[in-house]
Amino acid sequence: MSLPEYIALFLTVIAGGWLSFRYSTFNDQWLKLTLSFSGAYIMGITVLHLMPGVFEQGGHNAGFWVLAGFFTQLILEQFSRGIEHGHVHAHQHEPASFAIQVMAGLSLHAFLEGMPLGYFEDFHAHHHQHEEGGQQLLIGIILHKLPAAFALVALLIRSGFNKRIAWTCLVIFALMSPLGALAAGTFNLSGAQIANLLGFVIGSFLHISTTILFEADDTHQHRVSWRKLGVIILGVALSIGADMI
Repeated sequence: MSLPEYIALFLTVIAGGWLSFRYSTFNDQWLKLTLSFSGAYIMGITVLHLMPGVFEQGGHNAGFWVLAGFFTQLILEQFSRGIEHGHVHAHQHEPASFAIQVMAGLSLHAFLEGMPLGYFEDFHAHHHQHEEGGQQLLIGIILHKLPAAFALVALLIRSGFNKRIAWTCLVIFALMSPLGALAAGTFNLSGAQIANLLGFVIGSFLHISTTILFEADDTHQHRVSWRKLGVIILGVALSIGADMI
Protein backbone atom coordinates (compact mmCIF):
# COMPACT_ATOMS: atom_id res chain seq x y z
CA MET A 1 0.00 0.00 0.00
CA SER A 2 1.10 3.52 -0.72
CA LEU A 3 1.02 6.35 1.83
CA PRO A 4 -2.05 8.00 0.22
CA GLU A 5 -3.91 4.69 0.55
CA TYR A 6 -3.06 4.46 4.25
CA ILE A 7 -4.24 8.04 4.70
CA ALA A 8 -7.46 7.40 2.76
CA LEU A 9 -8.22 4.35 4.89
CA PHE A 10 -7.65 6.31 8.10
CA LEU A 11 -9.53 9.45 7.04
CA THR A 12 -12.55 7.48 5.82
CA VAL A 13 -13.15 6.22 9.35
CA ILE A 14 -12.62 9.69 10.80
CA ALA A 15 -15.07 11.12 8.25
CA GLY A 16 -17.71 8.52 9.09
CA GLY A 17 -17.41 9.28 12.79
CA TRP A 18 -17.44 13.04 12.21
CA LEU A 19 -20.69 12.71 10.25
CA SER A 20 -22.21 10.98 13.25
CA PHE A 21 -21.13 13.84 15.54
CA ARG A 22 -22.34 16.42 13.04
CA TYR A 23 -25.64 14.84 12.07
CA SER A 24 -26.95 13.07 15.14
CA THR A 25 -30.44 13.12 13.60
CA PHE A 26 -29.24 11.63 10.31
CA ASN A 27 -32.06 10.07 8.27
CA ASP A 28 -31.98 6.37 9.14
CA GLN A 29 -33.43 5.46 5.74
CA TRP A 30 -30.47 7.00 3.91
CA LEU A 31 -28.07 5.04 6.13
CA LYS A 32 -29.89 1.81 5.24
CA LEU A 33 -29.69 2.63 1.54
CA THR A 34 -25.94 3.30 1.89
CA LEU A 35 -25.51 -0.01 3.68
CA SER A 36 -27.46 -1.87 0.99
CA PHE A 37 -25.20 -0.38 -1.69
CA SER A 38 -22.02 -1.22 0.20
CA GLY A 39 -23.22 -4.76 0.94
CA ALA A 40 -23.96 -5.40 -2.74
CA TYR A 41 -20.62 -3.93 -3.86
CA ILE A 42 -18.67 -5.95 -1.28
CA MET A 43 -20.47 -9.12 -2.37
CA GLY A 44 -19.66 -8.33 -6.01
CA ILE A 45 -15.94 -7.69 -5.52
CA THR A 46 -15.65 -10.72 -3.27
CA VAL A 47 -17.06 -13.07 -5.90
CA LEU A 48 -15.55 -11.39 -8.97
CA HIS A 49 -12.17 -10.13 -7.78
CA LEU A 50 -11.09 -11.99 -4.67
CA MET A 51 -12.36 -15.55 -4.94
CA PRO A 52 -10.92 -16.54 -8.37
CA GLY A 53 -7.30 -15.74 -7.55
CA VAL A 54 -7.53 -17.10 -4.01
CA PHE A 55 -8.86 -20.49 -5.10
CA GLU A 56 -6.43 -20.63 -8.03
CA GLN A 57 -3.46 -20.04 -5.76
CA GLY A 58 -4.69 -21.63 -2.54
CA GLY A 59 -6.52 -24.60 -4.03
CA HIS A 60 -8.72 -26.78 -1.85
CA ASN A 61 -7.29 -25.35 1.39
CA ALA A 62 -8.60 -21.89 0.55
CA GLY A 63 -12.14 -23.09 1.30
CA PHE A 64 -11.18 -23.83 4.90
CA TRP A 65 -9.81 -20.31 5.31
CA VAL A 66 -13.01 -18.83 3.87
CA LEU A 67 -15.04 -20.79 6.42
CA ALA A 68 -12.64 -19.74 9.18
CA GLY A 69 -13.10 -16.07 8.24
CA PHE A 70 -16.88 -16.43 8.09
CA PHE A 71 -17.22 -18.03 11.52
CA THR A 72 -14.57 -15.80 13.11
CA GLN A 73 -16.65 -12.84 11.99
CA LEU A 74 -19.71 -14.50 13.51
CA ILE A 75 -17.87 -14.82 16.83
CA LEU A 76 -16.52 -11.26 16.71
CA GLU A 77 -20.04 -9.93 16.29
CA GLN A 78 -20.84 -11.23 19.76
CA PHE A 79 -18.50 -8.49 20.98
CA SER A 80 -18.92 -5.78 18.36
CA ARG A 81 -22.73 -6.03 18.18
CA GLY A 82 -22.67 -5.83 14.37
CA ILE A 83 -21.21 -2.32 14.21
CA GLU A 84 -18.82 -3.39 11.43
CA HIS A 85 -21.76 -3.51 9.05
CA GLY A 86 -23.25 -0.23 10.23
CA HIS A 87 -25.89 -1.36 12.71
CA VAL A 88 -26.62 0.50 15.94
CA HIS A 89 -28.21 -1.44 18.76
CA ALA A 90 -27.70 0.54 21.93
CA HIS A 91 -29.60 1.57 25.01
CA GLN A 92 -28.99 4.58 27.18
CA HIS A 93 -26.50 4.34 30.07
CA GLU A 94 -24.64 1.22 28.99
CA PRO A 95 -21.76 0.41 31.41
CA ALA A 96 -18.16 1.26 30.53
CA SER A 97 -17.49 -2.45 29.94
CA PHE A 98 -19.85 -2.24 26.98
CA ALA A 99 -17.54 0.20 25.15
CA ILE A 100 -14.52 -1.99 25.92
CA GLN A 101 -16.34 -5.06 24.60
CA VAL A 102 -17.39 -3.31 21.39
CA MET A 103 -13.98 -1.78 20.77
CA ALA A 104 -12.18 -5.09 21.36
CA GLY A 105 -14.26 -6.92 18.79
CA LEU A 106 -14.31 -4.06 16.33
CA SER A 107 -10.57 -3.37 16.54
CA LEU A 108 -9.63 -7.02 16.12
CA HIS A 109 -11.90 -7.27 13.09
CA ALA A 110 -10.37 -4.14 11.53
CA PHE A 111 -6.80 -5.30 12.22
CA LEU A 112 -7.37 -8.72 10.62
CA GLU A 113 -9.18 -7.14 7.70
CA GLY A 114 -6.29 -4.78 7.00
CA MET A 115 -3.59 -7.44 6.94
CA PRO A 116 -3.99 -8.54 3.28
CA LEU A 117 -3.97 -4.95 1.98
CA GLY A 118 -0.20 -4.84 1.76
CA TYR A 119 -0.18 -7.85 -0.57
CA PHE A 120 -3.32 -7.50 -2.67
CA GLU A 121 -2.01 -5.30 -5.49
CA ASP A 122 0.85 -7.69 -6.30
CA PHE A 123 -1.47 -10.69 -5.87
CA HIS A 124 -4.06 -9.13 -8.21
CA ALA A 125 -1.43 -8.19 -10.82
CA HIS A 126 -0.02 -11.73 -10.78
CA HIS A 127 -3.41 -13.27 -11.56
CA HIS A 128 -4.76 -10.58 -13.90
CA GLN A 129 -1.57 -9.64 -15.77
CA HIS A 130 -1.96 -5.96 -14.96
CA GLU A 131 -1.65 -3.70 -11.97
CA GLU A 132 -4.75 -1.62 -12.59
CA GLY A 133 -7.89 -2.71 -10.76
CA GLY A 134 -5.97 -3.85 -7.71
CA GLN A 135 -7.84 -1.43 -5.47
CA GLN A 136 -11.03 -3.47 -5.02
CA LEU A 137 -10.14 -4.84 -1.59
CA LEU A 138 -9.27 -1.35 -0.32
CA ILE A 139 -12.50 0.10 -1.76
CA GLY A 140 -14.53 -2.71 -0.22
CA ILE A 141 -13.03 -2.10 3.20
CA ILE A 142 -13.54 1.66 2.90
CA LEU A 143 -17.17 1.23 1.86
CA HIS A 144 -18.12 -0.61 5.00
CA LYS A 145 -15.73 1.28 7.30
CA LEU A 146 -17.54 4.58 6.75
CA PRO A 147 -20.99 3.43 7.95
CA ALA A 148 -19.29 1.34 10.65
CA ALA A 149 -17.56 4.45 12.02
CA PHE A 150 -20.85 6.36 11.85
CA ALA A 151 -22.59 3.58 13.80
CA LEU A 152 -19.78 3.32 16.37
CA VAL A 153 -19.94 6.99 17.29
CA ALA A 154 -23.75 6.96 17.33
CA LEU A 155 -23.70 3.95 19.65
CA LEU A 156 -21.19 5.53 22.04
CA ILE A 157 -23.11 8.80 22.18
CA ARG A 158 -26.43 7.04 22.76
CA SER A 159 -24.79 5.01 25.52
CA GLY A 160 -23.84 8.17 27.42
CA PHE A 161 -20.11 8.38 26.67
CA ASN A 162 -18.66 11.87 26.29
CA LYS A 163 -17.18 13.15 23.04
CA ARG A 164 -13.58 12.75 24.19
CA ILE A 165 -14.04 9.02 24.76
CA ALA A 166 -15.99 8.69 21.50
CA TRP A 167 -13.22 10.45 19.54
CA THR A 168 -10.56 8.28 21.22
CA CYS A 169 -12.42 5.11 20.25
CA LEU A 170 -12.88 6.45 16.72
CA VAL A 171 -9.14 7.16 16.28
CA ILE A 172 -8.23 3.71 17.62
CA PHE A 173 -10.67 2.13 15.19
CA ALA A 174 -9.29 4.24 12.33
CA LEU A 175 -5.74 3.06 13.05
CA MET A 176 -6.48 -0.67 13.22
CA SER A 177 -6.69 -1.55 9.51
CA PRO A 178 -3.58 0.51 8.56
CA LEU A 179 -1.71 -1.12 11.46
CA GLY A 180 -2.84 -4.55 10.24
CA ALA A 181 -1.47 -3.80 6.77
CA LEU A 182 1.81 -2.53 8.22
CA ALA A 183 2.22 -5.54 10.52
CA ALA A 184 1.55 -8.03 7.74
CA GLY A 185 4.01 -6.23 5.48
CA THR A 186 6.85 -7.15 7.83
CA PHE A 187 6.42 -10.84 6.95
CA ASN A 188 7.66 -12.44 3.75
CA LEU A 189 4.66 -14.58 2.83
CA SER A 190 4.41 -17.05 -0.03
CA GLY A 191 1.68 -16.86 -2.66
CA ALA A 192 -0.27 -19.66 -0.94
CA GLN A 193 -0.05 -17.92 2.43
CA ILE A 194 -1.30 -14.66 0.93
CA ALA A 195 -4.15 -16.58 -0.68
CA ASN A 196 -5.05 -18.07 2.70
CA LEU A 197 -5.01 -14.63 4.31
CA LEU A 198 -7.24 -13.25 1.58
CA GLY A 199 -9.50 -16.30 1.95
CA PHE A 200 -9.96 -15.41 5.60
CA VAL A 201 -11.01 -11.88 4.64
CA ILE A 202 -13.32 -13.29 1.95
CA GLY A 203 -15.13 -15.24 4.66
CA SER A 204 -15.51 -12.08 6.71
CA PHE A 205 -16.75 -10.14 3.67
CA LEU A 206 -19.28 -12.86 2.85
CA HIS A 207 -20.71 -12.67 6.36
CA ILE A 208 -20.84 -8.87 6.38
CA SER A 209 -22.34 -8.49 2.90
CA THR A 210 -24.95 -11.22 3.28
CA THR A 211 -25.98 -9.89 6.70
CA ILE A 212 -26.48 -6.43 5.22
CA LEU A 213 -28.47 -7.76 2.27
CA PHE A 214 -30.62 -10.09 4.37
CA GLU A 215 -31.46 -7.24 6.72
CA ALA A 216 -32.35 -4.98 3.79
CA ASP A 217 -35.80 -6.58 4.10
CA ASP A 218 -37.48 -4.08 6.44
CA THR A 219 -40.88 -5.77 6.20
CA HIS A 220 -39.59 -9.29 7.00
CA GLN A 221 -41.84 -10.51 4.18
CA HIS A 222 -39.01 -11.57 1.82
CA ARG A 223 -39.15 -8.36 -0.21
CA VAL A 224 -37.23 -5.10 -0.34
CA SER A 225 -38.30 -1.67 -1.48
CA TRP A 226 -37.68 -0.60 -5.06
CA ARG A 227 -35.18 2.01 -3.83
CA LYS A 228 -33.14 -0.58 -1.97
CA LEU A 229 -33.33 -2.96 -4.90
CA GLY A 230 -32.07 -0.16 -7.11
CA VAL A 231 -29.01 0.62 -4.96
CA ILE A 232 -28.27 -3.12 -4.61
CA ILE A 233 -28.30 -3.49 -8.40
CA LEU A 234 -26.09 -0.39 -8.69
CA GLY A 235 -23.57 -1.82 -6.21
CA VAL A 236 -23.35 -5.12 -8.08
CA ALA A 237 -23.14 -3.33 -11.44
CA LEU A 238 -20.22 -1.20 -10.26
CA SER A 239 -18.40 -4.28 -8.99
CA ILE A 240 -18.90 -5.93 -12.40
CA GLY A 241 -17.64 -2.78 -14.14
CA ALA A 242 -14.56 -2.76 -11.88
CA ASP A 243 -13.81 -6.34 -12.91
CA MET A 244 -13.47 -5.16 -16.51
CA ILE A 245 -10.82 -2.58 -15.66
